[in-house]
Amino acid sequence: MKILVINAGSSSLKYQLIDMDSETVLAKGLCERIGIDGSNLQHTNIAKDEKTKIEKPMKDHGDAIQMVIDALVDGEIGVISSMDEIGAVGHRVVHGAEEFADSCVITDAVMKALEKCVPLAPLHNPPNLIGIEACTKIMPKVPQIAVFDTAFHQTMPPKAFMYALPYEYYENDGIRKYGFHGTSHKYVSQKAAEFLGKPASELKIVTCHLGNGSSISAVDGGKCVDTSMGFTPLDGVPMGTRTGSMDPAVVTYLINQKGMDAKSVDTLMNKQSGVQGVSGVSSDFRDLSAAADEGNERAKLALDMFAYQVKKYIGSYAAAMGGIDAVVFTAGVGENDAQTRAAVTDGLDFLGIKVDADKNNTRGTVDISAADATVKTLVIPTNEELMIAIDTKRLVEG
Repeated sequence: MKILVINAGSSSLKYQLIDMDSETVLAKGLCERIGIDGSNLQHTNIAKDEKTKIEKPMKDHGDAIQMVIDALVDGEIGVISSMDEIGAVGHRVVHGAEEFADSCVITDAVMKALEKCVPLAPLHNPPNLIGIEACTKIMPKVPQIAVFDTAFHQTMPPKAFMYALPYEYYENDGIRKYGFHGTSHKYVSQKAAEFLGKPASELKIVTCHLGNGSSISAVDGGKCVDTSMGFTPLDGVPMGTRTGSMDPAVVTYLINQKGMDAKSVDTLMNKQSGVQGVSGVSSDFRDLSAAADEGNERAKLALDMFAYQVKKYIGSYAAAMGGIDAVVFTAGVGENDAQTRAAVTDGLDFLGIKVDADKNNTRGTVDISAADATVKTLVIPTNEELMIAIDTKRLVEG
């Protein structure tokens, strides 16, 4: 079965076509500037290692999807003979609230439920819905599957996901911790179990998805029991441009004492803060490391703050689960930044977490644990698109 994976943004659309018999990517690409002058499609035929850029007006996501299909079946740059070879489409949907604890086949009822989730993710869910509608219109007979960033975290118990607000704010408005990056946490926790040769049901794992957006999850017996992101992706550790957790009274202080309004505070916390705000250098950890090596104290502070907060989550989640068998690093920083991994794990010997410096300087799926460590430290590249395809195949065949 060949599955098309779609990740639709407000003016962009990423895609991959995956052959699930071998779990290999046949083609991938990006539609940019949808509805804007200068729209284009960047398509890569993986087998030929050929990249093609097609500049053509795309007035909406329907045009973008049609361009993707046209590229996939094109005689020169395509990888399939006709769109009939596409067995299903898997859509990334950011927020499923409490409505969806698992991926699901998209129906009219599901679409109505997804529309109710829009207020919880006003920037992300609308374009996700537009992508679904466009695919359904162009491929009406092809099964469409929704895979949610939030679904993996729906196994959290109330003591972990509730906020200490008056209970009616949860009942009436759905204000609670939801968590994000669930597809990534699910994928790497399953791969960790495979790597260790043990059933996921027997393992206590802390998964660290570290990148420009970062989140940490406690996975006990294959199920998420806690995660660092909350009602929105703003909560948790400091990120590229996001504050992470802080005293909520800072918000009222900025409004009352600095004359800021809600929108400006939201922009400050989401787009001007994090390691970029602290360092004044960049939101890119590579830039921060280079600046810190040159003696920039604020860049070093930003990196230290990040590693410290990730370390605290690992320790607290080990306590929450009553033990820990493995720590997994994934995503852009987690997979590629040996210095950050070393800083995060430094001082965790008391938990049995200890990293071998030489092993830590390798890439790919690897065990970087020291010989005398009692807890495994793993680096596992994430593959959210493959996880979406796996879930899509499961539901279509099931």
